[in-house]
Amino acid sequence: MLPCVIPGPWWGSICLRALACRGKGLELKRVSAGLGLLAMIGMGSTAGAAERVYSGPQPGEAVTPFRVVEVAGPAVEAERDPVTEAEGGAVALVFVHALERSMAPLLRAIDRYGAQAKERLRTEVVFLVPDRLEGERRVRAASGSLRLHSRVGVSVDGIEGPGNFGLNRECMMTIVAARGNRVWTNFALVQPGVADAPAVIGALSRLAGDREPPDLRTLIDGPGERPMAMERRGGEGPAAVEPFPGAVPSDDRLNGLLRQFLRPTQDAAAADRLLEEIEGYVRGDEGLMRQAIAGWERVLHFGDRYGTAHAREAAQGSLERLRKELATR
Repeated sequence: MLPCVIPGPWWGSICLRALACRGKGLELKRVSAGLGLLAMIGMGSTAGAAERVYSGPQPGEAVTPFRVVEVAGPAVEAERDPVTEAEGGAVALVFVHALERSMAPLLRAIDRYGAQAKERLRTEVVFLVPDRLEGERRVRAASGSLRLHSRVGVSVDGIEGPGNFGLNRECMMTIVAARGNRVWTNFALVQPGVADAPAVIGALSRLAGDREPPDLRTLIDGPGERPMAMERRGGEGPAAVEPFPGAVPSDDRLNGLLRQFLRPTQDAAAADRLLEEIEGYVRGDEGLMRQAIAGWERVLHFGDRYGTAHAREAAQGSLERLRKELATR
């Protein structure tokens, strides 16, 4: 089990102590294993989603004022307007609907790049929560554990966020990068993860005027820290050492189906339909069945960290059925 998990229906779950204590052997391995798992459940919409997802104002549209209560920064507990304070300069507004362990490396990379480019780019992290007081408490704990340098706040508009932004609750993270009070680029990420970092950091570095984006490993691992292996899409590059049972499926379609199944916002009916599709896809193919079994083993090992309670119960049933079917072959 992972230590110091912050649970909650809106929050998802994140292993904060492990992220803050990267230099300690077991915790580092656990975080690395999470990066392997994010290839299945932590990918954002920038990588091969079947349909484009929209969240927030689009490139060329106006960025209008909204208010947050600052949780980390020079004006803690003060209500402020990040857009007006930016005075038309380059700004990255990172709206977070839910914080899960798999998206922490991406958030860390954005935050560290913002700290490096602070003279040319303002970076604001805005959490969207249903209960302001409880949200402030949890966000304060998360900000401290992740050691964020950015100004961190909680939207006064609740879980929907500022109405003038039109944010999509299906997106765990929406990044609106603007200059001159106009959107320069937008990232609507349903399941954000470290694999989204190249596109996001590349865009922010261009907005800030950098000729070349920084080294992503430095942003994710931090100077002087032991490098974390990055799981790359398409099977390229080094993979994290994973001391946990199971494995991330290598079959792209199966990987995508499991990822959809494990969305924290997935309702029971949709999860059941996806499970039927998963089992129908792998049935009759021993290799795919073994991949599905390994995928379920990996996810279920982490308990309530991923998926809904209904999804986890259904996954357990699928795991048992697939094992029995494979044993009779």
